[in-house]
Amino acid sequence: MPGMDTELHLNAAPSPALTTALRRLLRPLVRIMLAQGVTYPFLSELLKSVFVEVADKEFRLGGRQQTDSRISLLSGVHRKDVKRLRNIPDGDESAPAAISLGAALVACWVGSPEYLDAQGKPMPLARLASVGGAHSFEGLIASVSKDIRSRVVLDEWLRLGVVRIDDQDCVCLNSEAFVPEKGFDEKAYYFGANIHDHLAACAHNLMGNQPPLLERSVYYDQLNAASVEELAKLSRDLGNQALQKINRRALELQRQTENQPEANQRMNFGVYFYTETDTTVEGENGQP
Repeated sequence: MPGMDTELHLNAAPSPALTTALRRLLRPLVRIMLAQGVTYPFLSELLKSVFVEVADKEFRLGGRQQTDSRISLLSGVHRKDVKRLRNIPDGDESAPAAISLGAALVACWVGSPEYLDAQGKPMPLARLASVGGAHSFEGLIASVSKDIRSRVVLDEWLRLGVVRIDDQDCVCLNSEAFVPEKGFDEKAYYFGANIHDHLAACAHNLMGNQPPLLERSVYYDQLNAASVEELAKLSRDLGNQALQKINRRALELQRQTENQPEANQRMNFGVYFYTETDTTVEGENGQP
């Protein structure tokens, strides 16, 4: 139980390996914060609230209500700050309606056989139902939501670069995942959601919880630019294939179980690729 483990480590210094890992993962977060004008005092207050929230909700003993004193002991946050922060309502972290709708529409477009070509790729869709019927862009919108006009979605997706219109007046998906080329708020939402789930999977495994969750990568150094370019393309191709396959099966399963009381689980599967000039000491290659 988390609370019991915490009691054992309250007076121990953090593991040097964990400290090194935390410092490393914080660097890109600090980079984007500085670029967006987020200062240390702002982050410090934000961290206080998160420490209080997690200590309160996830480290209870026997399901008992936490006291301000115990949360202060666990987190190191002053008791007066704990009392203040516990009285502040939690922010809404759910996906904005436009993002939830957009994700559902793209999932349907890339996962439903009726919207795919012979190679399994998303087909260009006639913009109007009067031309393409149920397999038009209007038909796609109506299959997911009857409460929003297709023109509203199309205008927003054109602004974000999610779709384009070809010379046949068909709507074409620019990418096979909902990753807008523009729109900082949309990117920020997925930044928080996806990195949270990746880190949560790592934390699950690092804390020895069972069964372990999938969290793997392939690492190589001593590569030239041409090699990295080739591997980046291979990663995109194979990654898209994996994402499409998972998406199609998940969509099928969701349609089978939606509205059932026991259908209360969510999942997230992701693929990433990163490269930079290596300034570190030689590392191990080919770690799965």
